[in-house]
Amino acid sequence: MKVGVWFYGLGTALTGILDIAWGAFDASHQPIKYLPGQHILAYVAGVWLVAAGLAILWQRSARIGAAASAIAYLIFVAFWLPRYYAGIHAYGLRMAVLVGISFGLAQQLMLVAPAAIVYASTASPDSLLQKRAAIAARWMLGLPPVIFGLFHLTSIRIFASIVPHWMRFGYFWAALTGIAFILAGSAICSGIMDVLAARLLALMLLLFEGFVEIPPIFVRLHSQPTWGAAVYNVTAIGACWIFAEFLAGRADRRRIGSAENVAMSRPDPVVA
Repeated sequence: MKVGVWFYGLGTALTGILDIAWGAFDASHQPIKYLPGQHILAYVAGVWLVAAGLAILWQRSARIGAAASAIAYLIFVAFWLPRYYAGIHAYGLRMAVLVGISFGLAQQLMLVAPAAIVYASTASPDSLLQKRAAIAARWMLGLPPVIFGLFHLTSIRIFASIVPHWMRFGYFWAALTGIAFILAGSAICSGIMDVLAARLLALMLLLFEGFVEIPPIFVRLHSQPTWGAAVYNVTAIGACWIFAEFLAGRADRRRIGSAENVAMSRPDPVVA
């Protein structure tokens, strides 16, 4: 999981650096508004995220870093919940409103999954903690892509507009991306070809990073949401890769254990 951990840890640390640099929360990912001392809270959260992201990169402090990361992202998840009431109150009970708010919530929930895996990875492979972490991570990482896909399909005009101009047929690519998200999330939740789905999801996010997220930075250099989108994508790539390698490692251990059990159950050959 080393590659995924580096993506996740650096993405978390960079998220904190952005909060510190702007002295404010990224509203598109951290919907914390109208609180007294908001700028101070942004600095505190930034330092917390930087420390958590760096701590998770080293084995001795990985468990502390994972716990700190999970706490931070769960707080951001919690701040999305009041938006359901505010959104319905302002725009009415509409599918687009519910899916749009769920999209923001799912983005942060997805980042809790790798923290749970890294935290539990220090325990024994057969421990109850690892089994529970695997189940929790599967749903926290699998449901968000399904919500992403639904949001792509219900707001296809918005996503078609951010497809690079040199890629023609923007609506096609937006719809294809939405379907790919739904298929990947469904595979992860169901456990059918979940490792492949997580790896392909990481690859798709990596392509987004190069084609969609990074180029706008050169145009909107002083925009925190633009930087935040690119940094979030890096963190999400790490989340997918950690999950994929965690599952692959568990499958390898089961195969090795089964092979050892079969070998031990065979009778010793008779030596003439």
